[in-house]
Amino acid sequence: MNTPARTTPTMRRSLRALDLVNLFQADVGAGLGPFLAIYLMASRGWKPEMIGIALAAQGYAAVVAQTPAGALVDWIRPKRMAIAFAAIAIGVGAIIIVRVNSLAPVVGAQILIGVVAVVIPPAIAAISLGLVGRPGFARRAGRNEAFNHAGNLMAALTCGAVGYFFRRSWIFYMAALISGVTALAALAINENDIDHALAREAPPEDHGHPAAATPLWSVLRDYRIAVFAACAILFHFANTAMLPLLAMRLSAGHAHESTLYMSACIVIAQLVMVVVAPLAGRFAPRWGRKPVLLIGFAALPIRGILYILTNSPYLLVSIQILDGLGAGIWGVVWVIIAADLARGTGRFNLIQGLIATGVAIGASSSNLATGFIAQHFGYDAGFLALAAIAVGGFATLSLAMPET
Repeated sequence: MNTPARTTPTMRRSLRALDLVNLFQADVGAGLGPFLAIYLMASRGWKPEMIGIALAAQGYAAVVAQTPAGALVDWIRPKRMAIAFAAIAIGVGAIIIVRVNSLAPVVGAQILIGVVAVVIPPAIAAISLGLVGRPGFARRAGRNEAFNHAGNLMAALTCGAVGYFFRRSWIFYMAALISGVTALAALAINENDIDHALAREAPPEDHGHPAAATPLWSVLRDYRIAVFAACAILFHFANTAMLPLLAMRLSAGHAHESTLYMSACIVIAQLVMVVVAPLAGRFAPRWGRKPVLLIGFAALPIRGILYILTNSPYLLVSIQILDGLGAGIWGVVWVIIAADLARGTGRFNLIQGLIATGVAIGASSSNLATGFIAQHFGYDAGFLALAAIAVGGFATLSLAMPET
């Protein structure tokens, strides 16, 4: 069960299709956030507080859906169908956003995106584990993230060009198109190539019969899960609103060029992530998960402080190198830690859901709180508050989280 065959033609096709899923899904749900902030401010004249509510709606919907989504992925066999359904629903949400101009429908679309988008990451991780086995999982996780960030890079370049030379609204139609392509790529994965027991980190078989998963209460007693979830909350509270906050700051002083600047921010970060993600997957087994992750956590408070030290759009954009470093490491290492915590429990995707719930709590709270701070106290106060929270995240990971 540890090492599924990887040499058959269908397996190779499935792995290539998985590459395409990671490339084209391009983090569409969360990735719309910065462009949504620009669109609502520059094209529709929304205030930062209303934008914060719209962005937070997706995050809070994800909070509710995250853990059930992980349990669902553990339970169902057709994981590729789950990815396809979620991708199409995200596309529908993107079209709703651009076709209406009032708070309630936009919030409703954001809730739809938040609920379905959380299915995709655990399904991708489960399929990956079921295809390559435990020995190849760390490298596969790095490869997944590299393709994902390359897709984000392509999407950012296209969104920047479309928003600048044509209309910002076209960005959302393009997101719907990418979602459809993602669904087709997911359906190209051969279901028979996946070891479904391994895909949920099931316990070893007992006399030829599948063993039952570890009881939920027993899983929840592992204090490492709670500590790591707290780290996830703090990291994403500090990280998530930084880019939308930067988008609002750039829109305030450079309205026409703001889409291009935001595209450049995302391009720089994604270029760094494409390099960092496979390196994180390579070094996490050698150095340990915690030392690699601490590097990513350390980059975040530095980034927040640097944003308040300059008004130059070129310097603000260049600071995104640190975003690429932090997010590139997190995207790979967190799922490896989740697999470590889940080994032998049959609850891999549930544990992913629990950690991802922490991510969603931090992310949605970040957008809501920072939108309020920016409107009433200014952008610098927002960046400073996020940097302070990032320091707390680094301290929690360093002092409270053991190596897995």
